[in-house]
Amino acid sequence: MYKVVGVRFKKAGKIYYFDPLEYILNEGEYVIVETARGIEYGKVASCVREVDENDVVLPLKKVIRPAQVEDLEKVEENRTEAERAFDTGVSKIEEHKLEMKLVDVEYTFDRNKIVFYFTAEGRVDFRNLVKDLASIFRTRIELRQIGVRDEAKMLGGIGPCGRMLCCSTFLGDFEPVSIKMAKDQNLSLNPSKISGLCGRLMCCLKYENDEYEEAKALMPDVGTVVQTPEGPGKVVGLNLLERILQVNLVDQEHVVEYALEELMDATNKIAQLIK
Repeated sequence: MYKVVGVRFKKAGKIYYFDPLEYILNEGEYVIVETARGIEYGKVASCVREVDENDVVLPLKKVIRPAQVEDLEKVEENRTEAERAFDTGVSKIEEHKLEMKLVDVEYTFDRNKIVFYFTAEGRVDFRNLVKDLASIFRTRIELRQIGVRDEAKMLGGIGPCGRMLCCSTFLGDFEPVSIKMAKDQNLSLNPSKISGLCGRLMCCLKYENDEYEEAKALMPDVGTVVQTPEGPGKVVGLNLLERILQVNLVDQEHVVEYALEELMDATNKIAQLIK
């Protein structure tokens, strides 16, 4: 077993695990940690606990110390410098006439590296841009290409529902979303109705998907002939969440709604009579 503490570096970012050493750390506190890209300032997202070796990536990086007031001041200075670096980056991208869009700029806590996040349609040869930026900032430069979903997560915004984007407020990781989920939920397949600000399928299609899949497994498909209390009929519509079927009775023109339980009871009674 390994003792770990979970740390986030962005509001809705992924949780990374570190060795807390002998520090007693509570959720919400800030810490200085050692990461693969240098010394970073992060927020404790989960308290110190013990986990199995298979649940962590070894070797664990260490918590250097709890953050102090002066560390927060340094973080604010880094953010101010990052804003200036962003303007410089945009200017240099235009100067080099590169087909890329700068999304965000970030300094590591120890200022040993500046990371420029950008989006682009394809691969971009930015070697000359990196040399130019390195000569200006006199530190290590990293240009990292990200996808449109990551861009939305970084920039934030208001979704079609009128709330702040899920990805920028609480989603730590993106989960796969498919058009099948929209079909199962009887949603309009109009891209403008089921796409988020990023232009991809909305993450919230995943939230109720398990419930819809469970209901779909229990209920007959549209077109199936079923036994009802009034006799046989064909299923012409489904309300998956409420477990209600719309059935067109044989030799009748009107459609009747039945709860799934009613049809199951009717089917069981027929089965008993046959026996």
